[in-house]
Amino acid sequence: MLTNTPPSAPTNSAPDSQLAVAEALMSLLRDTTTEPRPDIQLEALTLAVSADLPVLLWGEPGIGKTAALTQLAASLDLPLTTVIASVHEPSDFSGLPIVGDDPAEQGVPMAPPDWAVRLVRAGKGLLFLDELSTAPPAVQAALLRLVLERRIGALQLPPGVRIVAAANPRSSAADGWELSPPLANRFVHLQWTHDHEVVVRGLAGTWPRATLPRLDPERLPEAVDFARRAVCGLLSARPTLVHRLPTTETRRGGPWPSPRSWDMTLNLIAFATAAGSSREVLSLLVRGTVGDGPGLELLASLDRMDLPDPEDLLADPANAVLPERGDLRQAALDGVVAAVRTRPDRARWDAAWALLVRALETGAPDLVVVPATTLASLRQEDWDVPAAIEHLAGVVSLSQRADRAADRVARVGAKAGR
Repeated sequence: MLTNTPPSAPTNSAPDSQLAVAEALMSLLRDTTTEPRPDIQLEALTLAVSADLPVLLWGEPGIGKTAALTQLAASLDLPLTTVIASVHEPSDFSGLPIVGDDPAEQGVPMAPPDWAVRLVRAGKGLLFLDELSTAPPAVQAALLRLVLERRIGALQLPPGVRIVAAANPRSSAADGWELSPPLANRFVHLQWTHDHEVVVRGLAGTWPRATLPRLDPERLPEAVDFARRAVCGLLSARPTLVHRLPTTETRRGGPWPSPRSWDMTLNLIAFATAAGSSREVLSLLVRGTVGDGPGLELLASLDRMDLPDPEDLLADPANAVLPERGDLRQAALDGVVAAVRTRPDRARWDAAWALLVRALETGAPDLVVVPATTLASLRQEDWDVPAAIEHLAGVVSLSQRADRAADRVARVGAKAGR
């Protein structure tokens, strides 16, 4: 029986041509540009990479860690090699034994993986160890030699290879492990977060560009000297900070102070100083190497290193240059008063008053109240009151009246609350 079948509907194009159109569309979506844009996270990462220190980026899944590393490798003209640590065996990093013709005479060499061989042939590259927090302890132990000595089996990675890893917090990592303390202490830990404006502008087609810091050749000796004085000065005053292993497992998997991490910190301070990096960038690097507590102490000591010598200020108070920042100016004035207390005499006492007058003329008046009150208490009976005090009397009395008024308000409030 014959039946009439309708003809098939004509197609506008063959399937392979549709795939070509799809590829063209994806090519347009991948067509993005970069622009120079201040980014303290990216600058801190690039500075640590330039200092040849292993970096570990911590951040939630999907935050852009992998994309940042891809863009960094392209900007620095380094071939990117990505290794997912969690899907490898310990032997993939320590090397596989290869039995030769005469093991008793020649030994058994450890063969490196193919990606390590490619890095050696290239002579440079960015080795990206992804998903480090999901690697089991045995794999983490095998990574120790790779991160510290740059060796994989019998192969030595060339100096042109940089190492960056990424990890998710244990709370958001699939089957996550805490990092072992020996492995964690070998990294500069950077917390990676997203910037709303960067993401929006990047999705529109323009991402920030990572560039190597511009190190000033003339500042290299100064930078090294500054870094050594900063670290050695703090550790001399706070010897317990030389090595402090955290008590909890979670904190042991992050940055903490040890001779190794202090050496890394010294290097980062020298690089940041030579590059003229901002305090925000330096803070990320320092706290990411020795932890928040010791890092903040070091940053505070750096501020004190920049303070003028109290003896220089007392020697020429009329031309003294005081810090602009309020907390640093207060510290400088307190240092001058402390110097007069340590070695009191009439000339130094008068010079301190002249310096307080200069501070009153060039900065906030409230900063001189406490130093002036303390300095007045150092007066000896045979010392005449200097004329400079007249300039400060109004400020001190006004401050004292304000303090008394604040005390009265506080007492009234306390009575009302009963």
